[in-house]
Amino acid sequence: MTVPLGGVSLTDHNAVYAALAQADFTDLWSAEVNGADAFTPLALAAAWQPRLRLGTAIASVYTRGPALLAMNAAALAEAAPGRFALGIGASSPVLVQDWNATRFVEPFRRTRDTLRFLRAALRGDTVDEVYDTFTIRRFRLDRPPSVPPPILLAALRPRMLRLAGAEADGTILNWLAATDVPRVLAEVGQRRPGFEVVARLFVCPTEDATHARALGRRLIASYLTVPAYAEFHRWLGREPVLGPMWQAWAAGDRRAAAAAVPDELVDALVLHGTPEVCRTKVRQYVAAGVDTPVIALLPTPELAAGGSAALATVIAQLGRSTGN
Repeated sequence: MTVPLGGVSLTDHNAVYAALAQADFTDLWSAEVNGADAFTPLALAAAWQPRLRLGTAIASVYTRGPALLAMNAAALAEAAPGRFALGIGASSPVLVQDWNATRFVEPFRRTRDTLRFLRAALRGDTVDEVYDTFTIRRFRLDRPPSVPPPILLAALRPRMLRLAGAEADGTILNWLAATDVPRVLAEVGQRRPGFEVVARLFVCPTEDATHARALGRRLIASYLTVPAYAEFHRWLGREPVLGPMWQAWAAGDRRAAAAAVPDELVDALVLHGTPEVCRTKVRQYVAAGVDTPVIALLPTPELAAGGSAALATVIAQLGRSTGN
């Protein structure tokens, strides 16, 4: 499950994490946009639920310095030895430049350099290295983790996917249909033993298709107009389907952009229906090659009306048979 959940305070996530563990979820993966940071919700989970696996999906390679990112990862790996995976990625110009006042330049090389630095730092090595995009002088973790965490790389297009396959312990996918998975994984190449494929899946467990599709259109218009995601879907061959949305967005008409997203694309990218139907759709990703499907739970009329009791029910219904 993607955490933290919207509308639930961090202090109340103690009960949420317990419900997820009870429902046989195995993993908690955090996102980092403009809400909670990637590490705090996982640190709470490390203390509250000592059996759950934890992962960042993702921590940006720009918004923390390399040494601080290594320290964040080492601390969480110490708090949850053997149960933490560090997912890193480039993020986007809005998050990096507009919100964090850092230049978003050379994302491939910055991600590659950070991956290589973290690999050495988390082993406990002293790093004194001139990388292409930054220089590290005589850094060594004072508390290197006894079990260095696996490092997974968020990747969309061939170059980053090949880097993940060559140098990372796994890859993290986002905003793709189950039918896209084989093409994406073909770029990873021959996967080494233990290489993990994680995919965040947007799940809206409701029979109100009108609600799910309206929400899905807004999300797709917001996300797939980000340059990296737009290029990803062009590469996947969706220019004819998404071209009208991109044109309306470029013209400044956000409403028309959302309206231009067809139902068929929403249904492919946002899993909706009863919890049983959603479970079946999650399994399609697993059958296509995803090792760890990570649900990103979207709001529904039922959750809004039912509060914490409805949330607990949905967690139980989704968790028992998703394969998590």
